[in-house]
Amino acid sequence: MTMKYHLRLTEDQHRALREHLFPGDGLEAIALILCGRRAGSERHILLGREVRPVPYFQCRVREVDRVTWSTLELPPLLEAASKPHFGILKVHSHPGWYGRFSEFDERSDREILGSAHSWLEDTLPHGSAVMLPDGRMFGRVLDAQGVFTPMESVAVVGDDVVQWFADPAGDLPDHAARTAQAFGAGTTALLGRLSIAVVGCSGTGSLVIQALHGLGVGRLVLIDPDLMKIENLDRIPQATRDDVEAGTKKVKVMDGAIARARLGSTTVVPIDLRIENPQAIRAVAGCDFVVGCMDGAEGRDTLNRLTTFYNLPYVDAGVRLDSDGKGGVNQVLGAIHYLQPGGSSLRSRRVYTSDDVRAERLLRTAPEAFARERKEGYIKGVREDRPAVISVNMQVAAMAVNEVLARLHPYRDDPNSEYASYKVSLTQGHLYRAQDGEPCKILAREVGRGDVEPILDRPED
Repeated sequence: MTMKYHLRLTEDQHRALREHLFPGDGLEAIALILCGRRAGSERHILLGREVRPVPYFQCRVREVDRVTWSTLELPPLLEAASKPHFGILKVHSHPGWYGRFSEFDERSDREILGSAHSWLEDTLPHGSAVMLPDGRMFGRVLDAQGVFTPMESVAVVGDDVVQWFADPAGDLPDHAARTAQAFGAGTTALLGRLSIAVVGCSGTGSLVIQALHGLGVGRLVLIDPDLMKIENLDRIPQATRDDVEAGTKKVKVMDGAIARARLGSTTVVPIDLRIENPQAIRAVAGCDFVVGCMDGAEGRDTLNRLTTFYNLPYVDAGVRLDSDGKGGVNQVLGAIHYLQPGGSSLRSRRVYTSDDVRAERLLRTAPEAFARERKEGYIKGVREDRPAVISVNMQVAAMAVNEVLARLHPYRDDPNSEYASYKVSLTQGHLYRAQDGEPCKILAREVGRGDVEPILDRPED
């Protein structure tokens, strides 16, 4: 299978590039980016890690159709890239709206990217990209054999999620007509080209999967290690008692339901592993968007870390039912959190604490030690079984899917920056929204690191 190459930047990185590359004088400018990687046998993604603008005074020539520059900025960048096997991306502007690489670009790219291959002595690709005045980008990579390959897409992940593709989209399937009426043919075509991971395939996740399939998402990567159980039947509409009796994995139930629908527009990749498993991490890292449907702190913490390392947009769906101790509930809450690389995290938003993560890990890996610490009072508040009701799950699942759509196709009256979190209290009948807070101090330094050893830089996994 032919390798496909992609570039994924954060909104802050894209903004910094645009400000530097278009200073208002109508002349080309240039910047370099240190990139992490998501390497794979079919998909190689360059991940923006650090933008290093080349100062204008270091440019020997700046004209409307070319820029030449001193390579003083290159050796420090190559040194920074050498040990983690990072990539080098050269980005320059085309202020005249020229929508292809020029012959001058060809010579410059071979010189700069060839130097990167020689210096780093690896076989991994390095890239070049062009930005147009409206911010659109296109790119290509140069491999160790000196062959240029166009990038299939360039993505920018921020309050909005934007993707530019090298090739035009194909025809829409017949069943997508009503989605196109609501969100436009462009967004509907985009959904058909996306790969979305859903982590957690139980009450909320199963409904998210059903909705994404109905919207025509091209590829769904499903992550869940659990078997179907009798208590799942009243909130996973795709499941049957036969699945319970056969001990079928939840991801296989989802896969089978999509296959039986025979819409033919969605490829399913079922992975019956925990999100902490390296195989699951690599599969999710290769997607374009992530929806998390997990109750616990440990899995969500891993997923938030993963999406930061790989510059992924992440929608987290949560349901909370607070018991009154008398067989009823005091509060029914649903919460949607949108997380972007470089922003706040679920931990910094106080969705959970470090102690919650530690306690859940201990429960999973050393239950006897967990029981002992809980008895001694060192662990409090961990709930080993959480109630779930399909009607509440349906509401939260719909909110999660609509949040994905809002990021790809901003349809709300107010900008997406107003909706970092979006909560509903069914008992109070209120909707709440909040802007993003301060960047997470723990995760801010991990943006765009990509593939590292140990994976996600966590030896315990």
